[in-house]
Amino acid sequence: MMVFERRLLLRDRGTGVLEKLWLIPWSFVLLLCAVAAVGYVALYSAGGGAPEPYASRHALRFGFGLVMMLSIAMIDIRLIARLSWLGYLAGVGLLVLVALHGQVGKGAQRWIELGPIQLQPSELMKIMLVLALAHWFHRASWERAGNPLFLLPPILATLIPVGLILKQPNLGTGLITLMIGGAVFWAAGVRWWKFAILIGAAAVIAPIAYEHLHDYQRARINTFLDPESDPLGAGYNIIQSKIALGSGGIWGKGFLQGTQGHLNFLPEKQTDFIFTMLAEEFGLVGAMTTLVLLSLVVFFALAVALRCRHQYGRLVALGLGVNYFMYVFVNIAMVTGSIPVGGVPLPLISHGGSAMLTSMLGFGLLMSVHVHRDAEFGAARE
Repeated sequence: MMVFERRLLLRDRGTGVLEKLWLIPWSFVLLLCAVAAVGYVALYSAGGGAPEPYASRHALRFGFGLVMMLSIAMIDIRLIARLSWLGYLAGVGLLVLVALHGQVGKGAQRWIELGPIQLQPSELMKIMLVLALAHWFHRASWERAGNPLFLLPPILATLIPVGLILKQPNLGTGLITLMIGGAVFWAAGVRWWKFAILIGAAAVIAPIAYEHLHDYQRARINTFLDPESDPLGAGYNIIQSKIALGSGGIWGKGFLQGTQGHLNFLPEKQTDFIFTMLAEEFGLVGAMTTLVLLSLVVFFALAVALRCRHQYGRLVALGLGVNYFMYVFVNIAMVTGSIPVGGVPLPLISHGGSAMLTSMLGFGLLMSVHVHRDAEFGAARE
């Protein structure tokens, strides 16, 4: 009864820090701390059994992100909704800035320097796109969501950042951004047959698009289909990853005892292949425990979407949940050889500032939806 009364007070007033603190899902905060702790252990091992250079930075970034997340959770979700398109325009502006003056690394132009921070705007853009699309659809009726003219602006809003991300080039993140946008469209009530037409068109275009990919992108696809064709070149990463996964067995080789990682056979062990290092040292048990923790984060996002009373919050929670799921799915599928290697980190576990920053930003928005799930947004537009 007391919790219900506090929720009514929060809905009517939209303020009250103590009321909002009461509604924060502290069990979810503890879950995120557990996932980050797994990352600290893995990065401590990746650093050769020392907190530097990875684990200590990971802890500092998570600590900063935790404060940022709780601060965002206090912001009224209706204010966030009003700023959605401003955030989208800022994200697009950062992508344009990357195209003009971005840092080049590993053959791609994906980063910009903002003082002491090196930011990858494509990661931030995925969250800004979710907010913008949720704002567009949140008061649209079922009939209006099926109107092709009504769908044209959000389609363009999705394709613009996707095109800028593909130009970097960053095929993996571009496709993930497109799928996140598609998930929000589907949740907003866009008819399934429209998706069927787009998927059919993509299947027809795929062979043509393959011919226009960069050489390294085609090599990744060819290596995925036959990694043994170039075991010391393009296929080296995935072969070493599979060796490490298999050698871990049920219980693993033990903390700091992984040979593939510590003898430097495993590439990018602190970022893309951090899950492989965990599986080698802690085995199937450790890998499955990590997957359970990551899955619980996704389930929380879906639960927030189901319990939210307003469409904006439902779409934001679903979009952020899909974003996090795609991070996890692509990374795990990549290191196990199920899809081509694409350079996607494992959130809250891999080393990297941009991924940590955007993940905690997304969790803060998700918690704001949870705290303000009873906020009044008004009736749907006809």
